Amino acid sequence: MRITTVRRITQAFFFALFLWFCICATLGQSFWRLRGWPVNWFLQLDPLVALGTILTTRTLYAGLIWAVVTVALTAVLGRFFCGWVCPFGTLHHLIGWIGSRARSVRERIAVNRYRGSQRTKYYVLLVLLAPALGGFALSIGNSSTVDPLAIAALLCIAAIAVAASQKADTTIKRPLTVLAGLVIVWVSAGWFLNLDGVASSALMTGLLDPIPLVYRSVNFLILPVADSSVHVIYAAQRHYAGAWLIAAVFFGALALNLVIPRFYCRFVCPLGALYGLLGRYALWRLGKKSAECSQCGLCASRCEGGCDPAGTIRISECVLCLNCLDTCNDNLIGYNAFRSACGETVSPDLSRRGFVTSAIFGMAAVPMLRLNGSLGRNYDPALIRPPGSLPEPDFLDRCIRCGQCARVCPTNVIEPDTMRDGIEGLWTPALNMRAGTSGCQKDCVACGHICPTAAIRPLSLDEKLGLGPFKKAGPIRIGTAFVDRGRCLPWAMNRPCIVCQENCPVSPKAIFVRETFAAVRNGRLEVASVSGTTIFLSRPALKPHRYGTGDFFMAVEAGDISEKRRIVSNSGNSITLESGLSPDLFTAEGRKFMLQIRLQAPEVDPEKCTGCGVCEHECPVSGRRAIRVSAEGESRSRKHSLLLRQS
Repeated sequence: MRITTVRRITQAFFFALFLWFCICATLGQSFWRLRGWPVNWFLQLDPLVALGTILTTRTLYAGLIWAVVTVALTAVLGRFFCGWVCPFGTLHHLIGWIGSRARSVRERIAVNRYRGSQRTKYYVLLVLLAPALGGFALSIGNSSTVDPLAIAALLCIAAIAVAASQKADTTIKRPLTVLAGLVIVWVSAGWFLNLDGVASSALMTGLLDPIPLVYRSVNFLILPVADSSVHVIYAAQRHYAGAWLIAAVFFGALALNLVIPRFYCRFVCPLGALYGLLGRYALWRLGKKSAECSQCGLCASRCEGGCDPAGTIRISECVLCLNCLDTCNDNLIGYNAFRSACGETVSPDLSRRGFVTSAIFGMAAVPMLRLNGSLGRNYDPALIRPPGSLPEPDFLDRCIRCGQCARVCPTNVIEPDTMRDGIEGLWTPALNMRAGTSGCQKDCVACGHICPTAAIRPLSLDEKLGLGPFKKAGPIRIGTAFVDRGRCLPWAMNRPCIVCQENCPVSPKAIFVRETFAAVRNGRLEVASVSGTTIFLSRPALKPHRYGTGDFFMAVEAGDISEKRRIVSNSGNSITLESGLSPDLFTAEGRKFMLQIRLQAPEVDPEKCTGCGVCEHECPVSGRRAIRVSAEGESRSRKHSLLLRQS
């Protein structure tokens, strides 16, 4: 069997496995639902996720230990993940192959050649990692106490940079030295500047990391569209805000393969850049067995990475598609444990200016983004995170924007944030209580158990509900509901409504009502006669069957005497009451007959409200709801506390 056939079978297998895991991330009892399937496995294999979380949290989440396997295999085999495993890479490979079928060999050689702009992905990698590294360094310098683990980690980073700079070639020697110097400068800045929370890190790699990107695209685009008519995966149609931006990135990246095969992999992919660095000195690599070559160009015409296999091969660009090995008629190219006979270029073609600019831009990004005070008193109360979310700085240190929490949410209340918190919060999960089929269900803790980096920590039902050992701490609160009296039907429009109170899932209910009676407009009636429980009017003045709903009353006042009776039914000129009125009222002077409506005006008890949003979802006022949930009072931050608690 040809080696390229083996590769295609492997790619198809891993792509099908990826889609299967995406489908299995569904709550239910069937075998194909979330019942032990490792749905985050591809994310756990991603060393960029692991590296980013190590820099931002100084810990390695247990599931991400799988990334060590990928790193070890890359150090031995080269960029095997890009050419054999990556589901996004498989899509690029397929579309690029389709786009190249009509091209001649000469045209393929031209389109697949190496371009100097392929170095861009290394700058992208540095820009995305620098906020984590720079924030890490700033936090060390700004910390009031010495963290031995942080100092040890920083010294390790500096030692690696210095050692690498001594052994690296001239293209990367000085940039590595400059990077080490920038880290030292950034730590010093933390010592002298009182940045008050601005000196923190942020995990930005998920914006362009291909594994979270393809998870996000499938979760928010492919599956909702594919399941829209059959409803096998979802019970109802899914809706996500900002899906157009996710679609533009996903389909735009795929469409560019028609111009240059594997465009994203060559020019943008930060994970590919990391693999390129890890696989520079791989034990096994592609290369020529002999310098003698007919220069037919077949290998270059089929090269997926633009690594120039016919000449001095660029090891860091080779994605191990093995097309060159398969097409060489002279059997001069092999996958060997020795260097290519025509020479190798192992270091990426980086410029000192581009390296330094990228590092400075990335390191300065977080302080500049945080100067608006969004992590302090100027936080956005409309930004509500899922239950179990860490405090916002820690949350941004861990969230990779994969969309798994939104995917597993049974009510579709979690959706990707769209620039509400700026570029730093783009595509992070936020709750939209108006979306989906309900608010956040009180008996659901799925989002925390599927999060691959514990940005949303796994909760037990007892902890979420404040039961058992968590009774003293109380239930987890994601916010507090507030009644907008200017839009509420009972408060503002004298219309009976208790939908929010009826649907409040908390026991005892967090929403209670205050009963009041209000006069109906033009509700003073002229009575002609009374017969038992029926009152006849002097003239037709009522809409038939309008007041027999149980919410309307007939109020009669005569001096100091007043009575109310519920209206059972009415015609145009008569009203039937639930029970008769006192006879004395009909003989009293100055008696008044008034139509009144009983209103049950809702109010919220902030001690009991958990911010689940069911009330907001069910509110019958369309558009801007009359009761809305805000982040005030959320459990994850004492700074957002709504009530003053006595010690």
